[in-house]
Amino acid sequence: MATAVNPYLMFNGTCEAAFLFYKSVFGGDFPYIGKFKDAPAEEGEVLSEEALNRIMHVSLPIGNSILMGSDTHPRYGDVSVGDNFSVSINAESREEADKIFNGLSAGGKVEMPMNDTFWGSYFGMFKDKFGINWMVSFDKNEGMK
Repeated sequence: MATAVNPYLMFNGTCEAAFLFYKSVFGGDFPYIGKFKDAPAEEGEVLSEEALNRIMHVSLPIGNSILMGSDTHPRYGDVSVGDNFSVSINAESREEADKIFNGLSAGGKVEMPMNDTFWGSYFGMFKDKFGINWMVSFDKNEGMK
């Protein structure tokens, strides 16, 4: 069914420091590291320099898995312990991504419906009916993992 299931960690401005630390322990390189200043801004949105320099997405391959993370975006507020991670599923097709998203989000709260993104992924996020955060994606651009 799904290509891979990986942890996705959320931080309140310390993502870059955390991932540099994880890299020092596990080794390897970041295939991708992007900041919020690299993303298209919402219409009328003005972010502080600190917010613009927060990590939008970073990934660190560890063995056959990928540890991924980001800082919170100011429009969503801070995360708290216990709500600072998601299970990320990378599907093999758009159809599989939709099936997983629709199945797991039933009875839960959709945060971002499945949609094409500016980074080239078909992506969505939700909290399931048990309170677990999920991210589902189909990546045409493998460099974003």
